[in-house]
Amino acid sequence: MAKLTYHGHSVFEIQTKKLNIIIDPFISGNKHTKIKPGDIKADYIILTHAHGDHFGDTLEIAKNNDAPVIAINELANYAASKGCKAHNMGIGGCYTFPFGTVKYTIAHHSSSYDGQYMGEPAGVIINTDGKNIYHAGDTSLFLDMKLIGEMQSIDAAILPIGDNFTMGIDDAVKAAEFLNPRLVIPMHYNTFDVIKADPEEFRRKIESIGKKCTVMHPSESLEL
Repeated sequence: MAKLTYHGHSVFEIQTKKLNIIIDPFISGNKHTKIKPGDIKADYIILTHAHGDHFGDTLEIAKNNDAPVIAINELANYAASKGCKAHNMGIGGCYTFPFGTVKYTIAHHSSSYDGQYMGEPAGVIINTDGKNIYHAGDTSLFLDMKLIGEMQSIDAAILPIGDNFTMGIDDAVKAAEFLNPRLVIPMHYNTFDVIKADPEEFRRKIESIGKKCTVMHPSESLEL
């Protein structure tokens, strides 16, 4: 089974039978996390886009662990230019890694770092230990989420609910309808004043449409 651990904001760690993966490792400056960048043991880093609250401590963690950075082409090139191993990918592309597959999906947002354009923002579907985990990244609601849910069975859909920069609660509920996952997990809320949201309201609304929702707290884990 894949073990999923939440570290606040949009940071998720996946522990498989053999390897550890960290997604969007925004640790320093993340008021919700209970760990430090040096605590992270990662075999791979997966990025959805380049904004500081997602790219975060990627360079430090990658170098500490000799961990490849999996990212959209321009962002992967940037990581490589800073001395990291990198695996370049594109929207719609899928690749098999030792832990399973990674497929990038569209996301409606933006992606830049240090004043540079870093390619398209993305969501990511990770298949590992027989489970499909969809991390939507920063995105608005889009109709193709229905197609994502039709083309693969989603075990866990991790969705932003903070509004302003991404979907808010009601749009994320509609996203869950489109995706039809076995479990919905909220992310990207309450880190900053501008993205205040009530995860319990989201949970109630998800349950009202007959779906399961787990509100994870920092350092909390669950098995899929």
